[in-house]
Amino acid sequence: MSEEQKNNNEKQQFPSQEENTQQETITRVTGMYREWFLDYASYVILERAVPSIYDGFKPVQRRIMQSMKDLDDGRYNKVANLVGHTMQYHPHGDASIGDAMVQLGQKDLLIDTQGNWGNILTGDSAAAPRYIEARLSKFALDVVFNPKTTEWQATYDGRKKEPINLPVKFPLLLAQGVEGIAVGLSTKILPHNFVELIDAAIKYLKGKSFQIYPDFETAGIADVSDYKQGKRGGRVRVRARISQLDKNTLVINEIPYGTNTSSLIDSILKANEKKKIKISRVEDNTAAEVEILVYLPSGVSPDKMIDALYAFTDCEISISPICCVIEDNKPLFINVNEALKKSTDHTVYLLKSELEISLDELQEQWHFASLERIFIENRIYRDIEEETTWKGVIKAIDKGLKPHIKHLKRAVTEEDIVRLTEIRIKRISKFDLDKAKQYIESLEEKIAQVKENLSKLTEYAIDYFRNLKTKYGKERKRKTELRAFENIEATKVVIKNTKLYVNREEGFIGTALKKDEFVADCADIDDVIIFRQDGVMQVTKVDDKTFVGKDIIHVAVFKKNDKRTIYNMVYRDGKGGASYMKRFYVSGVTRDKAYDLTNGKPNSSVLYFTANPNGEAEVVTVHLRALGNIKKLKWDIDFADLAVKSRAVKGNLVTKKSVKKIELKEEGVSTLKPRKIWYDDSVMRINVEERGELIGEFKPKDRLLIINQHGNLKTVIPDLNMHFEEDMIILEKWLPNKPITTVYYDGKREKYYLKRFLVENPDKLEVIISDHPKSQLELVVTDYRPMVEVVFSKRNATPLIINAEEFIDIKGINALGNQVTKEKVKQINALEPLEYTEPDVSNMEVTEEEIATPKPEMSKEAEKPDTTPQKEKKEEEDQNPGEVDDTGQISLF
Repeated sequence: MSEEQKNNNEKQQFPSQEENTQQETITRVTGMYREWFLDYASYVILERAVPSIYDGFKPVQRRIMQSMKDLDDGRYNKVANLVGHTMQYHPHGDASIGDAMVQLGQKDLLIDTQGNWGNILTGDSAAAPRYIEARLSKFALDVVFNPKTTEWQATYDGRKKEPINLPVKFPLLLAQGVEGIAVGLSTKILPHNFVELIDAAIKYLKGKSFQIYPDFETAGIADVSDYKQGKRGGRVRVRARISQLDKNTLVINEIPYGTNTSSLIDSILKANEKKKIKISRVEDNTAAEVEILVYLPSGVSPDKMIDALYAFTDCEISISPICCVIEDNKPLFINVNEALKKSTDHTVYLLKSELEISLDELQEQWHFASLERIFIENRIYRDIEEETTWKGVIKAIDKGLKPHIKHLKRAVTEEDIVRLTEIRIKRISKFDLDKAKQYIESLEEKIAQVKENLSKLTEYAIDYFRNLKTKYGKERKRKTELRAFENIEATKVVIKNTKLYVNREEGFIGTALKKDEFVADCADIDDVIIFRQDGVMQVTKVDDKTFVGKDIIHVAVFKKNDKRTIYNMVYRDGKGGASYMKRFYVSGVTRDKAYDLTNGKPNSSVLYFTANPNGEAEVVTVHLRALGNIKKLKWDIDFADLAVKSRAVKGNLVTKKSVKKIELKEEGVSTLKPRKIWYDDSVMRINVEERGELIGEFKPKDRLLIINQHGNLKTVIPDLNMHFEEDMIILEKWLPNKPITTVYYDGKREKYYLKRFLVENPDKLEVIISDHPKSQLELVVTDYRPMVEVVFSKRNATPLIINAEEFIDIKGINALGNQVTKEKVKQINALEPLEYTEPDVSNMEVTEEEIATPKPEMSKEAEKPDTTPQKEKKEEEDQNPGEVDDTGQISLF
């Protein structure tokens, strides 16, 4: 080989760097990112996180169900074995499979579990897979599987077949709920009630409208007013069920979805550490059912604490659903109603497919049974005795069948003839013609039934859903109560966790000014209202130290939308100007904005100021400076003569003379009228917004009468933050002289008693029945002259009518009462009471916001007694004949 050839070979084996550079292909990173990221995102969406609309399963869940079906023999299998078998279908490891199986098992629908599978209430995890067992539930076997209607695809390694979608004939997606986070999107479908889903599917098949709402395994209370059918942008508020065990203890019996007792208690303790709430301790007694005891220190209102737990802890959470599913290998955002419709339509399609397959099978059975009968009845098998070849046998049988097959529904094939040759001699010898006819007739009946079901497919589907409800729905009642929630204002229920101080001269307020004047206990989320000497008002947030302006005359914790606190003020309009008086309330304001309550002139000053929580109107004395010829140097003013208006009004003229001072002469009384209170049963709260049923008009010391089914009675002063028990049977305004009539069963004596009494101790919780465990309240009425009907168990017995007023006198609340009857009682009813004329106590019809108007005789200056000296009066008339303020009202002075 020459040197030139050697060099050429070396160049071919070892190309130069320049040649290498020329052969390389340049690939931009942006292109790689776009292609690879989209592949990855599509894989996660389709193969990991988002469920299919058709069967409601994520891929890992579908593969778990298929593996359990593969191994199903009616007995329990170790979860470790099931996880290992599922890895033939699922390529992502045993941990993800085990976690998904535990979640399926805890939903108590598809998997029958055995062993420690964890606890959704406490958050305890399941035992190791080798210690717990599982098998398919009867519901899963009935609803989820059917190999004949299942579409299959190769597994990830090509060794086995797995279902593309399982043929689930039930809205499983909505029954179980699902949550998943993919790349660029997520899904969160809340679980719904089993029975309600079936009812909704039936309504849809009947062409009726329907609504479905979430139902959670952890129970609780849910407000679904903003659910928006589970679409993006909707919201569900879920609360724990909290009740009052006694005056110092609250008990939580149900928790919100997505929480557990451990996380709930942690949130309560954190809120206590941040001083949002005030508790003594928390005990967790949860076992099969939730029981968390929250102990309160003395002096803490249980009603306010319940609202505080909802406001500052996980006792109330907000859930934002997103109904995202996979349809035709694409993510689809729909609402739960559309999901139910698609699932129901798919169920109808599967039922139709099953019926069509069943019809084909029955027709094939009828066809061969008919051929077999012809073959044996006509002894066609004898025609093949002389045939020596297989073709001759087939031909002989075919020839023998032809005269008898005109009634068959399809042609006879060679496969049919081959099957006839496989009939054993023993079967031929024992052939029973009558039984064969009966069998064929039964097949014909089944075929007719299947055809009828196909012709009435909708009715067949409705019957299918009804059978599911009957078979599996008995123990699946709704657990979560649906109720509208009142919005809780955090500032009204927060515990006063700090103290507010003020330095009036320097103009500072805050919680860090501990050497200065104490104002009040407050919370760190409160607002503070400040009034200054120059007539400026400001509202600001509580902070360590805030400058609000010098010469502070009043500072207090601000209550938003409070129209019952009335401010009485007299101010001088500018330097040497006239003095004006006004009454006003402060409701909505802009934080940190300065509001001038005077007429706006420079050097205006507040001469007198009071804040009155109940709208009190005092009497004050005005002292003038002894200047010139003024003879009347003082007179009295009653703020009750002045109407309450907005803070922006100029006010009524007091005097144009120079005021020396204004002194309090007489403490005022409230000018607020009784407020009407309503009870809204939908949220179980009282209100003043005219929602629900009117209870009555209440003055500051009036009380509510509350009686529950357990015989507990109490009277309380109405508070809009109050909570009411579900077993409450009496809620009305308490009238101290109005008797209460009860009929109760005494468990110790096993007899019925009737008694009438008055509430003698309104501050005490009373029990109006005997304390025996079997004692129970039968009837309680608050009519003046009640009538009671007693229905006996004995047939045709005449009911006993009792006039309670004549039957027994009014006695003490702890009295036993008079025995009603010795006979067995079936029912006790309240009848129409006798007529009673109540004392004429007239109360004006007013709302909470209505305030006393000025007295008519004080509306004009001319009607005020004329005590002004003639000379001074003449001067004022010359300067200002008939002055009217900016509200259009003639001034008082």
